[in-house]
Amino acid sequence: MILKKSFTNLLILLALFIIPIKASGYSDYLIVGGENVGIKLNSKGVMVVGLYDINNISPAKEAGIKVGDTITSINDKKISNIYDMTSAISNYIDETIKIGYIRDDIEKYTNLKLVKVNNDYKTGMYIKDNITGIGTLTYIDPNTKLFGALGHEIIEKNTNKILDSNSGTIFDSTVTSIKESTSGNPGEKNAKLELDDTKGTIFENTNHGIFGNYTDSLPEKKLYKVASVDDVKIGKASIFTVLEDKNIGQYDINITKINKTSNNTKNIQFEITDEELLEKTGGIVQGMSGSPIVQGDYIIGAVTHVIIDNPTNGYGIFITNMLEEAEN
Repeated sequence: MILKKSFTNLLILLALFIIPIKASGYSDYLIVGGENVGIKLNSKGVMVVGLYDINNISPAKEAGIKVGDTITSINDKKISNIYDMTSAISNYIDETIKIGYIRDDIEKYTNLKLVKVNNDYKTGMYIKDNITGIGTLTYIDPNTKLFGALGHEIIEKNTNKILDSNSGTIFDSTVTSIKESTSGNPGEKNAKLELDDTKGTIFENTNHGIFGNYTDSLPEKKLYKVASVDDVKIGKASIFTVLEDKNIGQYDINITKINKTSNNTKNIQFEITDEELLEKTGGIVQGMSGSPIVQGDYIIGAVTHVIIDNPTNGYGIFITNMLEEAEN
């Protein structure tokens, strides 16, 4: 009896010293972004973005290739970029090549007969292996140096499909001008890309943003607390973004609606109230995606979409949705 009682007391004592551990891997405080960044995202394989005829022959179409397919091998040799593909074709003697490709997440194979034009062999395919553009850095986790940007996926415009990627870089950029938004016509930032000034490496392109490792030295900025969904309130807030050169500005917005139950990219609806921002941009423009939204001492989300018919209004994603996506 004494041993049993002592064992029970020991269990109670141990229970008193159990410290709850935070389930999530992200930090409670983040470095808020706002920097305009160049983005280069590499595809897994080579994307088919168009088809063309050669002497009234369409070799790719006859082989069953479609726009949106991703080529992953030539003659059973794995390829990851255009250089790999052209090398594999030029080193092959036969005029018919075996192509491995992905369509709707299913691996397929076909034979394609090349067409010779002026001693060069043509496939009848327009191809691409990366996408380059600009966006806005949302946050950096000071403890893990993981970053998030955009708040939505990167789409290949010819295929209108999300780019399947697990590699890429973000780098410095300078905003040179802005085309203003008008009703029905969203504007855009124009920027000079500084490809040699790498800031981080990308490991994921998802419908909640792009994520990766920040490789540059951490900027010395105020840390903002991560807001829970219940922390986000209707009313005044602000966004951080660049309108000129590399200068990050803080601009006023008004949150008009909150969707707490959705796990999508339109959790926060807002209107821009800042006169300076409206004068320079006419509202939300392309390139603002990822601009962090703060409310008091909290980072609550990021800009994701413009309402095309009224570009002074837009949507944002909850910061917790981005952080949780980065952990998956």
